[in-house]
Amino acid sequence: MSETSSSPLLALIKEKGLIDDLQYEEVAGESVRSGKPMYQILVDFGVMDMDSQLQMQADHLGTEVVSLSDLQLKPELLAAIPASTAKMYQCVPVEVHGSAVRVAFVDPLDPMKIDELGFAIRKDIQLVVADPTQILKIIERSYTGDAGENVSDILKELGSDKGIAAEVDAAAGGDSAILADLANEVPIIRFVNLILFQAVQDRASDIHFEPFEDEFKIRYRVDGALYEMAPPPKHLAIPVVSRIKVMANLNISERRLPQDGRISVNLGNKLIDLRVSTLPTQFGESVVLRVLDRSAVNLELESLGFPKYVYEYVQDVIQRPNGIFVVTGPTGCGKTTTLYSCLRKVNTIDCKLLTAEDPVEFDIEGIMQVAINEASGMTFSKALRSFLRQDPDIIMVGEMRDIETAQISIQASLTGHLVLSTLHTNDAPGAVTRLVDMGVEPFLISSTLMGVLAQRLVRTTCKKCRTPFEPTENQLALLNLSPHDLGDKVFYYGRGCSNCNDTGYKGRKGIYELLVVGDAIRALINERAPTVVVRQKAIELGMITLREDGMRGIFDGDTTIEEVVKYT
Repeated sequence: MSETSSSPLLALIKEKGLIDDLQYEEVAGESVRSGKPMYQILVDFGVMDMDSQLQMQADHLGTEVVSLSDLQLKPELLAAIPASTAKMYQCVPVEVHGSAVRVAFVDPLDPMKIDELGFAIRKDIQLVVADPTQILKIIERSYTGDAGENVSDILKELGSDKGIAAEVDAAAGGDSAILADLANEVPIIRFVNLILFQAVQDRASDIHFEPFEDEFKIRYRVDGALYEMAPPPKHLAIPVVSRIKVMANLNISERRLPQDGRISVNLGNKLIDLRVSTLPTQFGESVVLRVLDRSAVNLELESLGFPKYVYEYVQDVIQRPNGIFVVTGPTGCGKTTTLYSCLRKVNTIDCKLLTAEDPVEFDIEGIMQVAINEASGMTFSKALRSFLRQDPDIIMVGEMRDIETAQISIQASLTGHLVLSTLHTNDAPGAVTRLVDMGVEPFLISSTLMGVLAQRLVRTTCKKCRTPFEPTENQLALLNLSPHDLGDKVFYYGRGCSNCNDTGYKGRKGIYELLVVGDAIRALINERAPTVVVRQKAIELGMITLREDGMRGIFDGDTTIEEVVKYT
């Protein structure tokens, strides 16, 4: 499902016959491509100006359009909706009458949000329509206070909430009705929403909920490193995990078997996909959420930060009619992102693309994506066999796990298909010997493999607090450098500031090692040469290793010695 199919505004315009099929497709396509808000695209494409959009929504909802330009935001009005809630639901209070609040939403056509807000602030919501850009400005200007204090506020409220503590005791027996009630308690909903909101604000890639004997921990993974949040009271483990399971449509009374699911939430003005995995442990269920923020992942090849020679090679390799191109590296080093970017580049109308993934990370318009499910018998090799009968031009295999998958991939490449895939090896030459070790005939590898790209993600130094320093001899020794190799090169490290949460790092960049399979390497593959020999030859032929590419990052001031040594 693309983001547009969840745009009620576009659906309403179509329903009213104010847009033809061609315009509809154009606007929908632009929304997926640019990730811009729908109201903005409609104005940019000249489909409908802002005033008409607002009036149409107000008529449809049976309410009125209000102007926010002269709205007096007194503290008591702002207090009607807490900062974190206003940011999460993208709304501002316009007026308060007793237990009712008139509220303007950026997306007034989403009834779910309106119900949830009423629940969260325990008031009746009366909807009004206003210019979304004004709403966003007010949220930014008036709710500048950090949402952080609200986590501790909610934790205090939850800690002293005797009702929830009593329900938790009652739910320990696993009664699903009590568990469902707990998962729908207003403070629990607010707490979980806040945790998710904060995670997306902090650019976390994963959120871990971990029950231990005496405590319940919540940790975020940001730029590859884990950070712990203020731990909630131990008894909240069951309601919080139940709430996540309800959101992901999992069985809440099943606590002895692992489960997997997905959650799509609108956080702020972004659609965020969360992959949910539960694992029963000694002290309760551990849950990990993988945050897939479509707006944060730029799937353009140009934006991956390839060195020029790698970019040019990849550009060339994905235009070839057949052969195999492999991206390699450990889990979470961006292999899938690289392959998706390659697919985006060749995703044209005259090209049929099929992917087999476990699981499908991002939905890409125009590509047939198949989710692998070993439990139900849908394996990589099974998917690949049927792919060949689907007349594809390019096939992406999520991972070559076994000889069968590798052999079918090679067959596909020999019969005129371009195959992109990933492997888990430490470096590029290791991929070649891994295939031989799997049991693939060397002559098949040498005739189909075109190139291997190894990659790692290293954290980049925070631009706001980076400081030059003199590296010690020990640090230089780690990189096999001596002080007189340096010349006038400057080394940097991050001191730590509020911009980077005092870590000294903000964001990540890739470092790469590209093995081009030419005649000399082919001869070595056919002789079943060990990795060391292949590697030596590749370096002689000019291959830049991960470590050398990492040093380019250090000398450019993008990363630190510690990061490069850790990952290469």
